[in-house]
Amino acid sequence: MDRGNQDQQSVLFVDDDKELRELLHEVISHLGYTSVTAVDGVDALEKLEEREFDIVITDINMPRMNGVGLIKRLAADFSEIDVIAITGYQTKYNYTDIIALGASDFIAKPLNIDELEAKIRRIFRERILRHELKRLTTRDVLTELYNRRYFDENLRNEAIRASRQHYDLYLLLIDIDNFKEYNDKYGHQQGDKLLKDLAAIISRNIRKNVDSGYRYGGDEFAVTILHAHPQQALSVAERLRAEYNEKKLTPTSLSIGIAKLRSSPDTLEEDLTSLIREADKALYLAKSEGGNHSLMLGVGSHNHQPASKKSDPLPCNS
Repeated sequence: MDRGNQDQQSVLFVDDDKELRELLHEVISHLGYTSVTAVDGVDALEKLEEREFDIVITDINMPRMNGVGLIKRLAADFSEIDVIAITGYQTKYNYTDIIALGASDFIAKPLNIDELEAKIRRIFRERILRHELKRLTTRDVLTELYNRRYFDENLRNEAIRASRQHYDLYLLLIDIDNFKEYNDKYGHQQGDKLLKDLAAIISRNIRKNVDSGYRYGGDEFAVTILHAHPQQALSVAERLRAEYNEKKLTPTSLSIGIAKLRSSPDTLEEDLTSLIREADKALYLAKSEGGNHSLMLGVGSHNHQPASKKSDPLPCNS
């Protein structure tokens, strides 16, 4: 997920000392970042489920779940978050121990505010650089959607989160009908423009920082949709087809195959293979019925019809 702008940057400070929490909340807010506090590791994890954070600053000695337990959970389930650990002089953990657990940096009590500010700003600078490097290595050059390599990586990560947090994940595989004929008739420059137009349509019709769009290869695209119902996934597919057809890019249209992840932690790799195979099969059937069609096996299909009104459509970015 893209978190490059400062107005999106946020810090979660975790400490059972109320006075220190209030002080650091003021300091972090004064630096221009969104500041949220938690009283211990359990409270922190609850807040992490509610919203995203860029940096977690955590004390080590706390009740219920201490900083060590929290850092381990962050490394396992929130690996994109940077962690600064705070320790007192009496702690049994040293700098090497804390970094080995997965923290990005370490600061000792009593806190030096200037030192903490410098560490926070350094981490944010490094995050921006990592963000730009990731953008360059994970984005398709032509369409600016994610590329196939990142699809393979991110789909697995999304499947792990969906399985652990018990929500549904849907995969849409999208193919442009008659794209070769369009390219042959109008030339590759117009063909490239068509691909970019479709990428823009995908970006407008999925939820930012929730769903993801990919150039799957050539004239094939993919979309992952999270926290949705079957009819909502079909609704997204129909929105894509409807907006695409409004452009009247004859003789092209869209065929879309949709599948739902059926996962458990013990069979993740097999489940991912089945997800892609089922979406590909649905896409093949959609194209075999003449194209300009979206289909989810076992749920129903749409051909020039609006999505079902039984389930509210997902919001999009437009």
